[in-house]
Amino acid sequence: MAKTALITGITGQDGSYLAELLLGKGYEVHGVVRRSSTMNRGRIDQPEYTGDADGLGTTRLLEAIRTMGLPTRFYQASTSEMFGLSPAPQSETTSFHPRSPYAVAKLYAHWMTVNYREAHNLFACSGILFNHESPRRGENFVTRKVTRGIGQILAGKADKLRLGNMDAKRDWGHARDYVEAMWLMLQQDQADDYVIATGEMRSVRDFVAAAFAMVSLDWQKYVIVDEAYMRPADVHELRGDASKATKLLGWKPKTTFDELVREMLEHDLDAEGVDPAQHLVRD
Repeated sequence: MAKTALITGITGQDGSYLAELLLGKGYEVHGVVRRSSTMNRGRIDQPEYTGDADGLGTTRLLEAIRTMGLPTRFYQASTSEMFGLSPAPQSETTSFHPRSPYAVAKLYAHWMTVNYREAHNLFACSGILFNHESPRRGENFVTRKVTRGIGQILAGKADKLRLGNMDAKRDWGHARDYVEAMWLMLQQDQADDYVIATGEMRSVRDFVAAAFAMVSLDWQKYVIVDEAYMRPADVHELRGDASKATKLLGWKPKTTFDELVREMLEHDLDAEGVDPAQHLVRD
């Protein structure tokens, strides 16, 4: 009998890649998506809504699993944003210091997952995923702002790209690689939590420079730093230590930083009616 999977947020970046992975492995896949989560992204910035969706939403799922009593394996998507000001590199033993309502809500969900695992003996695990991107990343995230912005510049639809903090440093990987780690966590004999990351850290400026260089443009001629995009309490450096996942899950990232940026650029140039073959510098 085929295994059955329920994916919340199945139309999002991670959900869609995970669905494809599981379908390829013979799973029967069901998905849940809320209209408001895709059509009204501005609500994500509201603390009360964020706490209800990201924090209490996880608790509702865990409680449903507990009361039903059916054999179920539960994966919860934690985030590197929970580490906040804790110094890099961050691992499973690093202390948390969240700096946004989203990070606080996800930390609540993370600890509720631990609590249900320990108190009710549920197979419940969390992946503390560092930044992971792809052509399916939401357009409100900085990486897609950059690659989509370049596409619009080349298409003659824009002449400038407005960004916020260029000095923020992140550990960027490919979402397609990271959903494999999610599946591996659910195959273990014992549930546990794992950091998933590349171990490499680059600034937003580095990402911008790499992307513009791939289409032979000088980013400094096009990018404007806009205070309106600055966060009130930003996180400066996130770099993950995924040695536990490598040792126990056998997981390693497959996609390099340059491969990731190029794939996103190819998608966004094509989406804007620009031929990637005519503009992307060959490897």
